[in-house]
Amino acid sequence: MRIVVTEFISLDGVVQAPGGADEDRDGGFAHGGWVQPFFDPEVVGGAFDAALAGAEALLFGRRTWQTMAGAWPDRAGDPFADRMNALPKHVVSSTLTAADLTWNNTSLVPGDKPLPAIRQLRDREGGDLVVMGSPSLVRTLIEEGLVDELRLNVMPVVLGGGKSIFPTSGSKRTLHLVSAVTSPTGVQVCTYQATGDTSH
Repeated sequence: MRIVVTEFISLDGVVQAPGGADEDRDGGFAHGGWVQPFFDPEVVGGAFDAALAGAEALLFGRRTWQTMAGAWPDRAGDPFADRMNALPKHVVSSTLTAADLTWNNTSLVPGDKPLPAIRQLRDREGGDLVVMGSPSLVRTLIEEGLVDELRLNVMPVVLGGGKSIFPTSGSKRTLHLVSAVTSPTGVQVCTYQATGDTSH
């Protein structure tokens, strides 16, 4: 499977708490829900529909999984929600237990050594392993060269600080721009594929 990361991201590279005011206040982040003024169902919503349509499974960090698990099961009957609920889900965590995995079709990836399990998932035949949110996890996946495709919904806003998906190790990684579409609200929906060109 390919690992495909899909994110809402600000112009200054912040991905923290796009959906709601109290989603993630770590570090005193005060702009939760910043995506909403720029969301349009056709272009931005369509990009997420397309990512989910190609997904064979979903991969999350703990915090994003808990946020999603608290939202999507109650939205049954909506086609997007039904797809989210039905897909196999993998959550990386060192604190969750099997008893906590109340969201349908969720399995646990041990947080102390997640990379071997993630590599095994990536080596499987089939569709995409889609990652949403989960900045700490995505940063590790990028650092390890495990992300095959980045789908970034670049919002026309600067947030002044917050969580990022990009490593700060000093390594250079070249990506190939596959497509770019501009929404009526000024969002750039950009799809990049990894080239394997990395230097330290």
